[in-house]
Amino acid sequence: MPHMITLTIVGFLSGIITALSPCVLPVLPAILTSSVQDGATSRRRPLIVVLGLVTSFAFFTLLGGLLLSSLGLPDDLLRWAGIIILAIVGLGLAIPPLGELLQRPFERIRPIQMDRDGNGFVMGLALGLVFVPCAGPILASITVLAATNGFSWGLVTLTLSFAAGIAIPLLGFGLAGQAMGSRISFVRERLNAIRIGSGVVLMLTALVIATNIAEPLQRWVPGVLASAQEAIEDNDTVRTELDDLQGREEQTAAVGAMTFDECEDAGGDVLRNCGPARDLPGIQEWLNTPDGEAVDLDNLDGPVLIDFWTYSCINCQRTFPYITEWDDRYRDEGLTIVGVHSPEFAFEKEVGNVEDAAERYGIEYPIAIDNDFETWREWDQRFWPAHYLVDSSGTVVQVHYGEGAYDDTERLIQELLDSDQQDVVEADPGNHTSGRTHETYVGYGRLEYAENEDQVVRDEPTTYTYGSTPGEDMFAYRGEWTLTDEYALAGADASLTLNYYAADVHLVMAGEGTVTVTSQSTGETTEVVVDGTSDRYDLVLGEPERDVIDIEFEEGIEVYAFTFG
Repeated sequence: MPHMITLTIVGFLSGIITALSPCVLPVLPAILTSSVQDGATSRRRPLIVVLGLVTSFAFFTLLGGLLLSSLGLPDDLLRWAGIIILAIVGLGLAIPPLGELLQRPFERIRPIQMDRDGNGFVMGLALGLVFVPCAGPILASITVLAATNGFSWGLVTLTLSFAAGIAIPLLGFGLAGQAMGSRISFVRERLNAIRIGSGVVLMLTALVIATNIAEPLQRWVPGVLASAQEAIEDNDTVRTELDDLQGREEQTAAVGAMTFDECEDAGGDVLRNCGPARDLPGIQEWLNTPDGEAVDLDNLDGPVLIDFWTYSCINCQRTFPYITEWDDRYRDEGLTIVGVHSPEFAFEKEVGNVEDAAERYGIEYPIAIDNDFETWREWDQRFWPAHYLVDSSGTVVQVHYGEGAYDDTERLIQELLDSDQQDVVEADPGNHTSGRTHETYVGYGRLEYAENEDQVVRDEPTTYTYGSTPGEDMFAYRGEWTLTDEYALAGADASLTLNYYAADVHLVMAGEGTVTVTSQSTGETTEVVVDGTSDRYDLVLGEPERDVIDIEFEEGIEVYAFTFG
């Protein structure tokens, strides 16, 4: 009983964090306008809509896959049904005569009548079918247990607590929209027009979800939310409780080896003995291999990176720029990347959807379709994303759960490739400039190379001054910056001055705005547009040289780390 109380509390808190993250953006407009979508503001309507959403989300998360498979229906049927229902409800609101026609068949049906509340509940049901929350250990456990028929009262309780957590912020958004609507005379006097506009909002919501337009915004998650999710969901106590719920017993590693969890906890900055690599059982299909042939780990000569992902997982999407770049840089040097696609939702079991996502994100390395979670369970997986680095002898040497640790992983990849190819030790496997400036972090968590580090103030907007040129391979803050553990947030007149040696200078950034780069040696100026995607952006591309550049940022841009080529 105590462990169930713990998971109930954690599930509830996880749901709240999920509903406060950008993952909720596609359904948020419908929630905000929910109280005025029937020609009059309704006090109960936000509650009815949110109730419909969490009801369908919880029910179909638990039983959707089983229902579809037993009836022999397509795995993405529920998602498209939700999209179509949203579009139809929107049409009914935007075109009143059509709405009346659609309502007639339901006029004598109780209790869900197509009046104000019934229409809202149906809309909520549809929103629940298309709602794709961010994935953490809690949601991953729910999904995998439901998909593998691991039903129990514990699983039902965890799902309901997660759904209840989601409901709280969404209901707050709905009530906020209602409060604005009831207090603004413009809204009260034009309810019919607002009703039509709300219908348009629903149709646009359906379009956004169907076309994945909102993905770049969804990938942006504030550091405070990501840290909160990790602190709540991925600690030793919760790990143990989730393992008990799943009946999970990690396979015993070889004598002298650490378990996967112990390796992850120890950190991924050095090669460790995490035991032998597991097999890849139960793979339904392979993508990006010759004639769909399976990848046999035993027949590979070089190191292997096993990456567990699922295409609608926002957390996974933020790792793609790094992993695809590693594939591009190191494939010819002997690295094999295998992406194991274990679906979070039923519609992700459709291989065509996975193929479209792979093309959208530029994924060219082999993809194993693990729809039955056999490989997931073989590797004692816990949540998306996660990766396991395997050396050429078949030993797992690094384990990392979630996002981050990209520099550690890449350094270990380079180390493995060097040890496997002693004849090319002096050649850099990534075609980087020999002696280039080291990777440089801008947030205070891993700050090493800031000339004015003595001025650093944590987590508060601060104006920085520096009146000289930074030393070699150093940088300096100027203007207003808010330094967090992972990144620096640009404020008024924010700029960085960097003294580097390399052919190429890259900067990992997020947000939106323009970055202006000026070379002190040539006076040349270039502009880089940060388009809302958390990604690595090119500041300088050319020949190896020592130079000093001034980099000016528009307010709101997040700056993470410099890398060099």
